Amino acid sequence: MENVTLNNGLVMPLVGYGVFRVPEGDDLAEAVKTAIKKGYRSIDTAQVYRNEESVGRGIRAAIEEGLVTREELFVTSKVWNAGLSYEETLAAYESSLEKLGLEYLDLYLVHWPGIDDNYMNVYKALEKIYQDGRVRSIGVSNFHVHHLENLLKEATVIPVINQIEFHPHLTQEEVRAYCKEKGIQVEAWSPLMNGALLEEALIQELASKYSKTPAQIVLRYDVQHEVVTIPKTMTPARMSENLNVFDFALTEKEMSQLDALHDGLRCGPDPEKFNFK
Repeated sequence: MENVTLNNGLVMPLVGYGVFRVPEGDDLAEAVKTAIKKGYRSIDTAQVYRNEESVGRGIRAAIEEGLVTREELFVTSKVWNAGLSYEETLAAYESSLEKLGLEYLDLYLVHWPGIDDNYMNVYKALEKIYQDGRVRSIGVSNFHVHHLENLLKEATVIPVINQIEFHPHLTQEEVRAYCKEKGIQVEAWSPLMNGALLEEALIQELASKYSKTPAQIVLRYDVQHEVVTIPKTMTPARMSENLNVFDFALTEKEMSQLDALHDGLRCGPDPEKFNFK
């Protein structure tokens, strides 16, 4: 596993395990434990996923079985900024910790900016949690450049992460360039476009060339763009495959060919229109 160093010095794995749209239950708890056993050290969930309890059970089971220590894990959750007040945000963090059964998170994100600037109050609460030593790092998700510019006018803690939809059909060059300038690490959610990318002719051609799966080609694309990536799978064999992307490299020409697939296609909401309803 390769890592990135965030702007506060914290080290984060380049490939993590995502659990978006996986329902609460024993299957998820077992999948999280299996992912850790396979070598994942970064686990990503969110308040709105409604599965923090199962994620926490899987993490604690892995720790109890001696597969990993808590200090070796990088656990992320996100607050659902639906008009929350400063105090409600503080309470939401404590609720996530309680559901996960953990004493702290490694990363806590503002999940969406929304169509107003309420994220400012929410982020100030995250700063308070960070300054009190209750979380190891804080950041944002789905922020465009103007959201970041607005945030940084008042922020006392620069976000370590901006987690965005990123894949060859949505390369987000402006956001990535701005984040690089400000020292904010970009992280990709839904990097495989819910599996839709796996049918792309170019990606299948590259998979054949390198004797890799189409998913591995896309995840390698993320890694070479220095983007943290968090694919989701419940299948143990695919968990292993998704980690096995560090023994080959795409050429500059191939990276450019993948970039050229960009057409602005999204598999998730547009942050400019998303209003939590």
